[in-house]
Amino acid sequence: MTQTPSIKTQALQVGGMDCGSCAKTIEVSLQQLRGVMEASVSFATEKVKVSYDPQIVSEKTIFDQIKALGYTVVEQSHEAATHHSHSCFCDHHHHVDAASTQNLQAKIGGMDCGGCAKTVEVGLQQIPGVLEVSVSFATQRAEISYDPQQVNEAAIFDRIKSLGYTVEQSDEASTNHEHQHQHPHPVRQQTQNTDPTNWKFWIHNRRGLSVILAGVGLVLGLITQYLALPIWIVRAFYGIGIIVAGFPIARAGLMELRLRRADMNLLMTISVIGAVILGDWFEAALVIFLFSLGTTLQIFTFGRTRNAISNLMNLTPPTATIRRGSQEVTVRVAEIQLGEILTIRPGQRVALDGVVVSGNSAIDQSPITGESIPKDKEIGDRVFAGTLNQTGFLEVKVTHTAADTTVAKIVHLVEVAQSSRAPSQQWVDKFAEVYTPIVIFSAIALSLIPPLVFAQAFNVWLYRALVLLVIACPCALVISTPVSIVSAIGAATRQGVLFKGGNSLETAGKLTSLAFDKTGTLTQGEPVVLQVKELGEVSATQILLIAAALEQQSEHPLARAIVAKAREEGIELESPQNFTAYPGRGITANFGAMQYFVGNRRLFVDQGISLSLTAQSLLSEMENLGQTPVLVGNSQGLLGVISLADGLRLEAGEAVRLLKKQGLQHLVMLTGDRTQVAQQIAQQLDLKEYKAELLPEDKLQIIQQMRRSGIVGMVGDGINDAPALATADISFAVGGIDMALETADVVLVGGDLRRLATAVDLSRRTLAVIQQNIVFSLVTKALFLLLATFGFVGLAVAVLADTGSSLLVTANGMRLFRTKRMF
Repeated sequence: MTQTPSIKTQALQVGGMDCGSCAKTIEVSLQQLRGVMEASVSFATEKVKVSYDPQIVSEKTIFDQIKALGYTVVEQSHEAATHHSHSCFCDHHHHVDAASTQNLQAKIGGMDCGGCAKTVEVGLQQIPGVLEVSVSFATQRAEISYDPQQVNEAAIFDRIKSLGYTVEQSDEASTNHEHQHQHPHPVRQQTQNTDPTNWKFWIHNRRGLSVILAGVGLVLGLITQYLALPIWIVRAFYGIGIIVAGFPIARAGLMELRLRRADMNLLMTISVIGAVILGDWFEAALVIFLFSLGTTLQIFTFGRTRNAISNLMNLTPPTATIRRGSQEVTVRVAEIQLGEILTIRPGQRVALDGVVVSGNSAIDQSPITGESIPKDKEIGDRVFAGTLNQTGFLEVKVTHTAADTTVAKIVHLVEVAQSSRAPSQQWVDKFAEVYTPIVIFSAIALSLIPPLVFAQAFNVWLYRALVLLVIACPCALVISTPVSIVSAIGAATRQGVLFKGGNSLETAGKLTSLAFDKTGTLTQGEPVVLQVKELGEVSATQILLIAAALEQQSEHPLARAIVAKAREEGIELESPQNFTAYPGRGITANFGAMQYFVGNRRLFVDQGISLSLTAQSLLSEMENLGQTPVLVGNSQGLLGVISLADGLRLEAGEAVRLLKKQGLQHLVMLTGDRTQVAQQIAQQLDLKEYKAELLPEDKLQIIQQMRRSGIVGMVGDGINDAPALATADISFAVGGIDMALETADVVLVGGDLRRLATAVDLSRRTLAVIQQNIVFSLVTKALFLLLATFGFVGLAVAVLADTGSSLLVTANGMRLFRTKRMF
């Protein structure tokens, strides 16, 4: 499209897109605006590029159109094709230079449910200068982007406190815009006591104490009422329980009212006040006690899963010992620079990712990779922060600072995943937004229409309306999905599976087909020696010795595999003389007066060494099987052949079997390798379908075809199969953690393919639990709404129903956190 002098092009950053269809929705909506010439939306990068005529449509209109669809939007860049200035913007929309944007991360306390997180989110969005807000009830964190020229951190903190919550700045704190994508350094924090069977749970936190005091007030009120003491004494005790337990609830409800929203806190406050007005002090005290008790149990039950992240954060020590010159000094981990040398003694945890430069030891990597057996480490091996050194002394060169360690990236990934809204949660949120106001208006109608139209008793119908209000807020429904998602992601993390969000968690459970890349995924990606075949009077051991001796100085993958095999069998290598390398063919060298040759068929032909029909037949057989033959001989003839091939991962066969056991039968291998090689690998793994000799674009087309008949997953190492990974409905990465975190929806930490089955199984369990929770919540809510309308349910029973269903839904979701390992 040719740009006319009046056309402007603007790039925007859009938040809240969950899938490709969201991008399409924005694209179509913008294209329908008069004056918009072109709109292109990328879900992968969350970027929107809009070309428009500013004389017909304003930038504010474009922003408002995106926000009306339910997405957030921030201006990224402005490519003016003319001299038009920013003054054409509507005065109500403030433009912020991306470079001046500040990001603030804060830890918020006092949130009881997802509704509280929404309250904080809406409250902060109303502050001029706040550009974007994301609050997670699961992780108790808020991420705020704001313009420091309009608002400062103190004003943001004051607004959070005014809403009735506590707030403190995270260690990752406020950063400049250009650093917003860095992974935060894990915050070291103490794990809460979240066991309600422990008396300290009730004594050492504010909520527990308020529940105890409310219970005491309720019991004393009942006793004094039974003893027929003066009514003011009875009501005084009930009043104590109501005020102690009800004050934080009423405060939260009033904050909701200020934001023109209604949640359970507001509805509960109205119901308790109404009960007091009607003279039902006992019922008011009982209602507020039960609600406070249920909310407290729910919060700390949820906290158990959250503590799993805290434990992961606490893996890395706050200080470490480093070598500077000839001395060892202890410094804060955050102060250590790249290239410095860590000294790690037995029993100490590794503070930062790095490479061993001295010493050898066994390291427990289970918190990071899930490996149950300690891993032996020697010079050149990589070590991860948070792992435990067990036996020897190590010196490690730092390769990643505290903000970029593997454990920091995992913590960040888990927090983001637990904060994300899964498709089912988005549906529930939208349903609740419509449902709650309808029931509130129904309650008002229920309290007014019978008395005014049918001359019924006002007190009776007001009471029924109050009961309806208590039942109205869909607490169990709203929490049914997030508690399941958070628990499942927590369980998956413990088992070495990292989901990047609720969307990927749900998609994995709907898989109908799974495609595997071969090299580096089903295979090790490195050649291994399969067999040593002797053809003359020299033994297989001598053939391996000759080949390894000649190849020991080479860095070629085939050479390394041969040398590794010789060392594995305990063969001591000699040093030959008179090396001569023939690029692309092989190498020659002498042992004494005898010259030896190691290489391919071309080397022997060039050297005039004839190959017998038996030898030629053997070579053809190996090549047909997808193996690479390395010939070993001397001037007298061919002595033997070493066959090598890309070896299968040890767990690949079991991984395929576990997937089939779960009913996932359509498994396909995609490879650019030869058909013979693919056929052999497929037979070894019992894969019925494979596609060979494919280019990256061929893999892409096959994935597109497979998607027409179901939900397709792609498993790869993220190197040469990126297009196919991006095209699949869900992608699994088995490569190194750094690469995998950037390329896939699900990361199998440690590269264990059996964790594919873990991911699928846990996803299916999660979908089942979410469906159970949603159906249970809706049925329970419908039943009690019906009973409340006809007066069969009192306030106390209504609260028990609401709180009880919330606790049952939470407990059901928490079962996922205790999912056992499959292998």
